[in-house]
Amino acid sequence: MVRDPLVRDAINKEHLNPRYLTDYVLPDTLTAASDAGEALKGCTCLVAAVPVQVTRKVLSALKHHVPLNIPIVAVSKGIEQGTIKLMKDLIPEALERNEDENPVVFVSGPSFAQEVMDKCPTSVVAASKNMDAAAKVQSIFTSNYFRVSTTDDITAVEVAGALKNVLAIAAGICDGLGLGVNAMSAVVTQGTAEIRWLATAMGGRPETLSGLSGMGDILLTAFGSKSRNRTLGVRLGKGETVEQILASGEGVCEGYYTAGMAIEMAANYKVLMPVLTAVARILDGRVSPREAVYQIMSLPPIQGSA
Repeated sequence: MVRDPLVRDAINKEHLNPRYLTDYVLPDTLTAASDAGEALKGCTCLVAAVPVQVTRKVLSALKHHVPLNIPIVAVSKGIEQGTIKLMKDLIPEALERNEDENPVVFVSGPSFAQEVMDKCPTSVVAASKNMDAAAKVQSIFTSNYFRVSTTDDITAVEVAGALKNVLAIAAGICDGLGLGVNAMSAVVTQGTAEIRWLATAMGGRPETLSGLSGMGDILLTAFGSKSRNRTLGVRLGKGETVEQILASGEGVCEGYYTAGMAIEMAANYKVLMPVLTAVARILDGRVSPREAVYQIMSLPPIQGSA
């Protein structure tokens, strides 16, 4: 479903999306619609791919068209501002449905969109409280180049998916400041420990963070050149302001919206998160990127992050 009739017509007539990944020909069997009733008629699996911060608004507007007993697949990573809710809680509220009526399946893992379109080998995880729904999504998405595992640990998968974007900003800042790979690797390691601490405090399992949806996605986003969040950090490290970067319109950086909530979540769950909260302080203009890095480096060693 698309809002812009021009995009809809381009997809249906030319099999191209004129705004995103414009060089890729879309399958003839893919059709676009701008009417919710038309788009969702007979729907057996709904993929919610809009940015996290508008997900509630979009799904609330569609709720009367969404069939019961179909999985809602969330692929956007982040935490809702204001409510500090994960997608597993946000989506049922927006649809005014319970988990049994429309189970949420969160798909996450190291998967740059362009490489998926190029059919590069990719592995992700489908996480849900409802393992039948996870298995259904696994069956739909799996191909000879796209591997899907399943887990019921949706909390850890979602927390890692959201906060790895904030950590990628921190990694990019190190790169932009020219601090070297030593510093960047240390920051990513510390930030990974912080994500694990928070995820387990919220009921997730620590071993999930060592898998595709944890370390796999963190490594991709923190070190991959296609990462928008990492690029935001690089530009901050090189001296650009947040306003300049956001005005350039290079896509949504969920880490920008999620960073501020890291401070609240650290306080709510009594978890020490110096790297992730430092990113929020940089984005708010309370500290410069260089000051933040050296403040973190001056902290005493934290047990469990080695």
